[in-house]
Amino acid sequence: MPEPASTASTTPGSSALAEDPAWSEQGRTFASLRFHNYRIWFFAALVANTGTWMQRVAQDWLVLRILTDDSATATGITTALQFLPALLLSAHAGLVADRVDQRRFLIATQSAMGLVSLVLGLAVIFGHARLWHVYLAALASGAAAAYDAPARQSFVAQLVPAGSRANAMGLNAASFNAARLLGPASAGVVIAWVGAGVVFEINAASFLFPALALILMRGDELRPVARVPRSKGQLREGLACVRHRTDILVIIGVVTVVSTFSLNFQLTMAAMVRSVFHLESDAYGTVSSVFAIGSLAGALWAARRRSPRVRTVVTGSFFLGLFTIVMALMPTYIAFAVATIPVGLCVLTVLTGANQAIQLSVPDEVRGRVISIYIIAQLGTTPIGAPIMGGLADAWGPRASLLVGGAAAVLVSVAALVWTRRRWRLELAHSSTRPYLRMTGPRERSAAGGVPEQPPAGGAPGSARE
Repeated sequence: MPEPASTASTTPGSSALAEDPAWSEQGRTFASLRFHNYRIWFFAALVANTGTWMQRVAQDWLVLRILTDDSATATGITTALQFLPALLLSAHAGLVADRVDQRRFLIATQSAMGLVSLVLGLAVIFGHARLWHVYLAALASGAAAAYDAPARQSFVAQLVPAGSRANAMGLNAASFNAARLLGPASAGVVIAWVGAGVVFEINAASFLFPALALILMRGDELRPVARVPRSKGQLREGLACVRHRTDILVIIGVVTVVSTFSLNFQLTMAAMVRSVFHLESDAYGTVSSVFAIGSLAGALWAARRRSPRVRTVVTGSFFLGLFTIVMALMPTYIAFAVATIPVGLCVLTVLTGANQAIQLSVPDEVRGRVISIYIIAQLGTTPIGAPIMGGLADAWGPRASLLVGGAAAVLVSVAALVWTRRRWRLELAHSSTRPYLRMTGPRERSAAGGVPEQPPAGGAPGSARE
């Protein structure tokens, strides 16, 4: 598998992208909205993501307060079941995404997730919901989401020119987190007024918007991407692409640890609100929305980023760990809520930076399979981490769970930095008068000297992104 330096059609900084007029607008935060197909997709996704965040709050509250007696373990099991399909099915889902017409496929996956929400909402409204019903619905919606995610993320390549993909991915994250700002607080109000069941029905209706947007897109403006015919060994091709890319391996390693132990805020924030601060659903919705302020800021920052690199992910992970530890130690609800803002910013810096760095450096024909491996690291580890962190919260309190998650993020970022410094011969420089950190690696030395360096054994971070 060639390194990204030889993949001119997909690598930022190549001459192909330099000639793309969209690339000159990459620094503009909302540049991708000038494309009709992306614009209607963005706003439809905003509606659907708002419904999704509303349901996440309602689902947690249903399990935590109605179907159990404040059991963080049951909430963790629900979260684990929701993301278990990502662990089991994502590899195949990525292969499917590389083969199928993604536009039609996404209509099917979005409809399936809406149907699951509709059925569970009716069960809650009519008083028939049991804990195992929530478990089953979480598993079913997770299966649909597992197939939806690689196709949805790859579909961006058809909506905007190559030079605008990083911006579009950043705006996708902004849509998701703007919805996180609106959804949880709205869910708290709706739950308090009419109950959790109505929230599930609102979410079911919200899936109509992306399905309608896909139908209304202008087919002649969709950019063609290579489709992969059915043949043997295609899953191994995706694995080989990752195995020979040390930059992607570092990113996936950091994201795996962070996602397993640190990104269980859906569980830990609910437990903090209930067990530590003794508040109700509206307080949980509010703190989730405050968290989203930082997440939205991180997403908008990502939309302006021209060249995401491994350093973005590693540095974001380090500060995510530090701010999570600070958040765990906050003595009051207000202080805890404010402390979630920098945590949210760091979460989005890590996840969006990782997504951009991977997607922009792999060829179209394997993008779905490589993304599926990343999704396994990001979401597939949740079934492992959520029950562990939920059990820890029940045994030692939610503060302990947050402290462990923060420590894990710090440790993996330090380990990644040590490994990359030795393997890629990175040199670090910092300023004591203004906050910046400069890393000099094979690519920077090559650019400065004009003579390409030989890449380290086992990969070519100098020709990729260190």
